[in-house]
Amino acid sequence: MSITVERKREVIADFATLAGDTGSPEVQVAILSERIRNLTEHLKVHKKDFASRRGLLMMVGQRRRLLDYLKRKEVGRYERLVERLGLRR
Repeated sequence: MSITVERKREVIADFATLAGDTGSPEVQVAILSERIRNLTEHLKVHKKDFASRRGLLMMVGQRRRLLDYLKRKEVGRYERLVERLGLRR
């Protein structure tokens, strides 16, 4: 359900804007997207896991807020990120 340390390092390396970057909106959104994908697969099997479903909805909301922030600040970065992650917006 959770993202492994190795996978998290890969995601950070792929989406970091500078060396050692772990807090930029791009990295945060990419990590949240990975966690959302994993949790979505978990919920397909465990349909009655409502506590995890609530966590999923909270993560989706957090990702939406980060994307809105990025769109407000720099539209180009937002569009590149949405395209790279394959999100629907």
